[in-house]
Amino acid sequence: MTAEKPLMVLIPGMDGTGLLFYRQAPLLAPRFDVVTHRLRDDRDRMDGLVDDLLVRLNEVSPRAEAILVGESFGGALALSFTLAHPARVAGLVIVNSFPYFRPQLRLHLAIHGLSLLPWGAMRAVRRATAWRMHSRHTRPEDLRRFRSLMRQTTRAGYVNRLRILTGYDVRPRLRGIQAPALFLASSDDHLVPAVEQARQMAGAVPRAETRVLDGHGHICLIAPDLNLLEIVDEWQRSLRTRSLT
Repeated sequence: MTAEKPLMVLIPGMDGTGLLFYRQAPLLAPRFDVVTHRLRDDRDRMDGLVDDLLVRLNEVSPRAEAILVGESFGGALALSFTLAHPARVAGLVIVNSFPYFRPQLRLHLAIHGLSLLPWGAMRAVRRATAWRMHSRHTRPEDLRRFRSLMRQTTRAGYVNRLRILTGYDVRPRLRGIQAPALFLASSDDHLVPAVEQARQMAGAVPRAETRVLDGHGHICLIAPDLNLLEIVDEWQRSLRTRSLT
């Protein structure tokens, strides 16, 4: 970590690999010390993942505050970490995430289905559901790269993260988050009601803003026209302006 750049930790979604930040990490690197976090597949409790993230932060710098960028499930982890270790968080950027996953029935059905489905069939499932998951203007080469990188995911990791979400609910605790937060929500997210959830969270977190990503789907960070650095820079300029008034 350098003295000149603030620390930013990218926390992945259900895939858990961190590999899907391949487009955004190089864009962010000139302004931030970027660390991509990988989730352990054998963790079946949120507090275990929170502990892992603290270990990762301490490896980078034992005392540094970090801006946490969490996508989907990674947003749930970022919120949980902030509530557990507020002194280690300088800011939050939460992408297409939620304070509670509903409907819970869908989670239980997904756990059951993934436990039975031959794991090799997941590639066909991802092809069939691409229209629901990705931004509509994501390029074919990025869709191919997405499918290739997703081969490194595991059944155990997916099922354990789904199980974690059956007991996850930070709604009553959101007002305790004091770090500035930016909630990003894709307008065409067909997996979660991202815009509704972002506005709900921003209404509870004291220093929060919401931005809608028009035309984007749930998996938006690999789309060619989304530059997270530009969004974060604009947000931080807004924070500085408000601090002077």
